[in-house]
Amino acid sequence: MRRILRLLGAIVLVAVAAFALGTLVPRPLFGGAPDGASPRHILVFTNPIHTDIAVPIDDAVLQKFGFLLDAGIQADLPAARYLVFGWGSKAFYIGTPTWSELKPGPVFAALTLDNSVMHVDLAGDVDLPQPAVQRFELGEAGFAAMLDFIERSFVRDEGAVQRIFGVAYGEYDGFFDAHGKFNALAGCNTWTAAALREAGLTTGWWNPLPATLNFSLGLYNRSSDDPGGDQPGGVQP
Repeated sequence: MRRILRLLGAIVLVAVAAFALGTLVPRPLFGGAPDGASPRHILVFTNPIHTDIAVPIDDAVLQKFGFLLDAGIQADLPAARYLVFGWGSKAFYIGTPTWSELKPGPVFAALTLDNSVMHVDLAGDVDLPQPAVQRFELGEAGFAAMLDFIERSFVRDEGAVQRIFGVAYGEYDGFFDAHGKFNALAGCNTWTAAALREAGLTTGWWNPLPATLNFSLGLYNRSSDDPGGDQPGGVQP
């Protein structure tokens, strides 16, 4: 029994150390500041287990992600202000629209190894400040690099992205097959962190949870608040 308790204690200590180091050790170790002037901004949306990146919609972004329009995402709606991107476990993401629909199968898939999907949604104006949203200023080069990273996350077949029809959380969102395998160590929040590093921001070395990612972002980057309109989420055309 003592051996078992020592083993459990050691596992807990290793886990705590991993989370602490993953949060506090910056990635990249040196540099990572947004380039030059900051004419662009993005938002990071957070819930208890997941983070999304919201990209302001303009003509250049619509051209970059025109394949989403072709796939039925109405990013050109007049009320749409942001394209919202998230990456995650296919079974869990699609199978758990709300906590009340939580099932053992998708949870098991997310904790072991699962195929991945991109979730794309729209948001209108966003009121700031609010606890679940952070705003970051980016330079043009970092913004473009982050968009390239997001675009590369979509699986393509003969140039076309693969939308998963028949599944959505609402009227304006959709799911697409994505590159990479999802697991508990490399999940949705590590994808968000990687995208933000492409943008020139600094994250922790390993951020599997929204809380650790947000702490790292706050520790190594300066966020800003900007008055807006409605809460993040659905678009009201």
